[in-house]
Amino acid sequence: MPNGNDWQGEVLRDLAGGAQPGTHRPGEQAHRSSAQGPGLPAQSSPAPNGPYGGHAPQHEGVSYQGHLYGEQQAGHPGSWPQSAGRPEQPTPVVSPQQSQPVVDDRLVGVVRRKPQHGESFAARAVRAVRGALSSSAAREVAAVTQTAGVLQQPVTTGRQIAVTSIRGGAGKSTVAALLGTTFAHYRQDPVLFLEADPALGSLPLRLGAQTLRWTTSDVAEIVKPDMTLLDVTGYLVQLPNNAWLLPASLGQIGAMLDSAAYERAVVALRRYFGVMVIDCETLPAEVARVALAAAHGRVLTTPATLEGITSTYSVLQWMQKLPRHVIAGTVVVLTELVPHQGLDLDAAAQQLKSTGASVQVLPYDRHLAAGGPVHTEFLAPPTRQAAARIAADVFQLSQKRY
Repeated sequence: MPNGNDWQGEVLRDLAGGAQPGTHRPGEQAHRSSAQGPGLPAQSSPAPNGPYGGHAPQHEGVSYQGHLYGEQQAGHPGSWPQSAGRPEQPTPVVSPQQSQPVVDDRLVGVVRRKPQHGESFAARAVRAVRGALSSSAAREVAAVTQTAGVLQQPVTTGRQIAVTSIRGGAGKSTVAALLGTTFAHYRQDPVLFLEADPALGSLPLRLGAQTLRWTTSDVAEIVKPDMTLLDVTGYLVQLPNNAWLLPASLGQIGAMLDSAAYERAVVALRRYFGVMVIDCETLPAEVARVALAAAHGRVLTTPATLEGITSTYSVLQWMQKLPRHVIAGTVVVLTELVPHQGLDLDAAAQQLKSTGASVQVLPYDRHLAAGGPVHTEFLAPPTRQAAARIAADVFQLSQKRY
């Protein structure tokens, strides 16, 4: 029996021996950290024990244990009801797999360096001096408060945020990691990172996942309507701040994920999570098109280069021919992959906005450019603020009805 301190590890070990998940109940509930500073806060602590670690947050007397989105509770429309008990679990139709490392430790030992800060020391010193002499502190606080208010809006149906690009190397998985991390910090409900890119996607690496066990295709066949949140999270990778990851592959070339399996996985999981950030394949792949069509909000990442901007403009012109909600609920993120590219990004953003899409810029950041796990405490302040703005923008668009 789990002892309440390492319940997930014990459940996974039981799975390897053929035990059914869901036959044990952990003794821990959710833990939430408070907001720290402007924009995306620094938060590098390891995932707590238990499904959420610590104690559950309480608001309006509603428990977070065993909830389903969209259900009603007396006096609290759209709130999460108390679980009436754990149902008997069906035997998984997919055989348990051994945990797979995300990357080869021998390779990591050769190439890994200490994470560097997003800004140089000189840039940070200049920023500190300007901050001490600036009179805009009140405006910055007001902007941060407004952004936090948007990100903390309640939902009665889990929001699906699909992130894609028109070519690889545009920062798609990086943006997905930043968005999900932002949602997980500001919101009290569970957040799911769902990877829908089986072609050796980098999302698990960006999130610092140590091992992977189940894939999106696996879970599509396992999750049943009578499962609780605690049952479901036994198949997911636990992350800090009430967030979870479901990878699309186990770092294997040739992993498959078709649109039917993707749809089954999303339908099965969307009831349990306030926000799902979906890292899709690049367009025009079939799963990416299905994910974009079904999502409440869409993020299209593109490198802040002349080629990237012109290609994205062509894609947005094509999207104008689709139902209006598609482009109206889309945020284009121009990612600066190298510093000082010599482009007028303000002019580029205005050109892209003329199509009806929203446009945000993710500035160059040395920490993100290194390509390893994202540690928010190493991000430059402009990067944190940009991540929060992007998350608030797409979340607000996902709440609108067109």
